Parts: sequence; C-alpha cells; structure tokens
Amino acid sequence: MKRNHRSLKVWQESISLVEHVYEATRVFPKDETFGLTSQMRRSAVSVPANIAEGSARAGTKELLQYLYIAAASLSELDTHVEIAIRLGYLKDRALVREIDDVAGLIMGLQSAVKRRTG
Repeated sequence: MKRNHRSLKVWQESISLVEHVYEATRVFPKDETFGLTSQMRRSAVSVPANIAEGSARAGTKELLQYLYIAAASLSELDTHVEIAIRLGYLKDRALVREIDDVAGLIMGLQSAVKRRTG
C-alpha cells in the first residue's frame, strides 16, 4: 500500500514538530504531566495524524476538511506553547516559529487543493 502522506512536506514537518514538542515537554514540571504536557503532545500529534487521514480519503472535499482539523489542532498547540512560555516552562520561541512554518505549509496545501477542485 502506497502511503501518499509520507511524501507531503507538510506531514514531514509536522512529524518533526511532534518530536520537538515531546523533547520540550520532557523538562516540564511533573505536576504538568496530565495538564499542559499532555495537552501539548495531544494537539501536536493530531496535526500529522489528520494530514495523513485526509490524504487517505477518496475526495478532495474530505482532504480539505482534515486539513482544517489539522490547522485547528495547530492553533490549539500554539496557544499551549504561548502558555508554557508565559509560565516560564519554555525559554525561547523556537516552537512558535516551527508552528508558523507548519501553518504556512498547511495553508499552501489547502490553497493548492482548492485550485485543483476549483
């Protein structure tokens, strides 16, 4: 079975983002294990998972719907990262820049899909 999502740059970059979120949250306070750590990891994992699921669907309308869900999960992650920064758990804004990059790739793919169906 050919898995088309693996060839998508947006999927590849979002997998890297997941790795970086897991790395960053490893040092969060233990009392955040079931709070912010869990929320950040869950929303990060949701991004490539929805991209993969959407690319496996038959129609472009379904792909777009899953890309919208991935973008929403990315926005959720962005909020969690901002909270972590304000609480002093994250010292730099590297994850914010990475989130912005993935958001741009998602928007680009959404635009390309819309043009194709147009």
